[in-house]
Amino acid sequence: MKIDLRKATAGDIGLLIDLRLDYLREDSGELKKQDEKAIRSQLSGYFKHNIDLGFTAIIAEADGKVASCAFLVVSEKPANLHFINGISGTVLNVITYSQYRRQGVASKVLSALIEEAKVLGVSQLELFATPQGRPLYEKLGFNSPQYTAMRLKL
Repeated sequence: MKIDLRKATAGDIGLLIDLRLDYLREDSGELKKQDEKAIRSQLSGYFKHNIDLGFTAIIAEADGKVASCAFLVVSEKPANLHFINGISGTVLNVITYSQYRRQGVASKVLSALIEEAKVLGVSQLELFATPQGRPLYEKLGFNSPQYTAMRLKL
């Protein structure tokens, strides 16, 4: 199987929205119609404003069909010893469709995303790993941080 990797462009906004919704359905189950409508609306504006300005997506295609993708959101924060230049990246929306799993596709996508992060000057990448994705992330060099992530929903 031949896999073609590419960076998403502004012409891919509809596809990126669909990929995000597919990821959310896979992660959380079926979405309520009003939630999907709100998410579509937010994503449309987000991607239009941020594509190539702090947001990058790598898409893998096999025979013209999307096989996998991953998102990268770059942000600047006050520097610390983990991101000395203040540039940090968050990996999101890593999805590989079932017929392409266990074939190295996600590894290729993530490796390309890591290389893109280096080009952008990112000094640290972070992500939240599912149990299924954890072995791949560890193979690529990700490790568990010293501190536990916590959230407060407002």
